[in-house]
Amino acid sequence: MSRDSFDEKPEQAEPLLPTHDSEDRPEAGREMTESPSKSSLHPAVYIFAWVALSSGVILFNKWILDSRNFKFPIFLTTWHLASASIITQILARFTTVLDSRHKVPMTQRAYVRAILPIGLFFSLSLVCGNMAYLYLSVSFIQMLKAGAPVAVLLTTWAFRLAKPNLAVFGNICIIVVGVVIASLGEIRFVVIGVVFQLGGILFESTRLVMIQRLLSAEFKMDPLVSLYYFAPVCAITNGLLTFIFEAPYMSIADFERVGYFTLLINAACAFLLNVSSLLLIGKTSSLVLTLSGVLKNIMIVFASMIMFHDPVSSLQFLGFSIALGGLVYYQLGGAPAFSAYWQNYRSQRESNAISMSDRTPGSLESQSLVTEMSEPSPEARTEVKAA
Repeated sequence: MSRDSFDEKPEQAEPLLPTHDSEDRPEAGREMTESPSKSSLHPAVYIFAWVALSSGVILFNKWILDSRNFKFPIFLTTWHLASASIITQILARFTTVLDSRHKVPMTQRAYVRAILPIGLFFSLSLVCGNMAYLYLSVSFIQMLKAGAPVAVLLTTWAFRLAKPNLAVFGNICIIVVGVVIASLGEIRFVVIGVVFQLGGILFESTRLVMIQRLLSAEFKMDPLVSLYYFAPVCAITNGLLTFIFEAPYMSIADFERVGYFTLLINAACAFLLNVSSLLLIGKTSSLVLTLSGVLKNIMIVFASMIMFHDPVSSLQFLGFSIALGGLVYYQLGGAPAFSAYWQNYRSQRESNAISMSDRTPGSLESQSLVTEMSEPSPEARTEVKAA
């Protein structure tokens, strides 16, 4: 969530985004890795695994909730989190995968003060996100999710973790315009579905900001360790919500219609998504993460059009393209980053031109090439005329 374009940040609020949403946010652990680590496998393998699993979980959930008529999204998130809790507990006791948890100075006070409230917002974001699938198409939901960085930035300003910056605000306005255009072009616009999705985005952005605010640098955790701490809290919270709102309407026939084995595979895919995000974070750079996320969003939109016959208008394509372009522009640093890149590019060209001029100082061909590659100085023009 941290951006180079932020002017000032309080010293006590060091950026930290260690947790990972079960569907699509590998950016949450991006600050943990300063540079890509070496691996025997090509980075494309990790990119493909994360994109495939992230897209697959989203489409899998939509298929269960819509095609199989399993109208219990809160239970589905509870099932995912309960399964993740059991698996992480097993891994912690019988493997060394989660040994890094011992480096986290977790006390009862820290657990109550940080883990519980963050887990609560995590639960609410997942519940609202899954509820939206009952009312909206997958493609439209992905278009709305493109505006998530806007919510994170505004929440950061609201929590005073960064001072408002007009340049940064101008960057995110591109995303807002794209999302608004995509919304205007939506054929199946359902207000309650949009409210659920926007609520999920708001809860998720609050969760990320609370992580930055409540957890200091010594609480850095990779996605699996984060899941180890947060999954039980979320499972209990969502379990209570399931018991209140969905359990009275559930029956054995609902589970048989979906299939117990299908639910088991669904939970396994959700857990493997967290594993793939951990590998992606450790083996690639933040730029790769950003571009992979954009690629995933595009793939999900087209996949939903094929699998669920979601109608997508040309106006939506235009808005979605603008939002994705704004997202890349914002996450790469906005105007300052592109300005620095352009200055570096021009300096390199001028440097190459001078080098060529030094090799053949009296050559007409060399002078012509230098003139094409860089703007000559007044002195250079005088020398050319004199020649």
